[in-house]
Amino acid sequence: MSTTSTSPATTRYQVSGMTCDHCVMAVRRELSSVPGVRAVNVTLATGDVTVDHDQPLDRAEVAAAIDEAGYRLAD
Repeated sequence: MSTTSTSPATTRYQVSGMTCDHCVMAVRRELSSVPGVRAVNVTLATGDVTVDHDQPLDRAEVAAAIDEAGYRLAD
C-alpha cells in the first residue's frame, strides 16, 4: 500500500466585482469551504486572492465557490 503525500502550496487568483469588506468576507468564506484549502487572503484593492492549500485545487471548483459568493474568477 502506498501513501501519497502532498506539500502545502499557494495559488493566486484574480477575482472581479469585489468592492467592499463584505465582498472580501464572502469570497474568503466560500473559498474556505473548498476541500484542501487551508487559508485565504484577499486584497480588495487589486482583486488578488491567494489560497494556501494542501492538495491540488480544481479551478472549476474554485470558480464555483467564487460565483457562489457573487463574484467572478477572472480568466
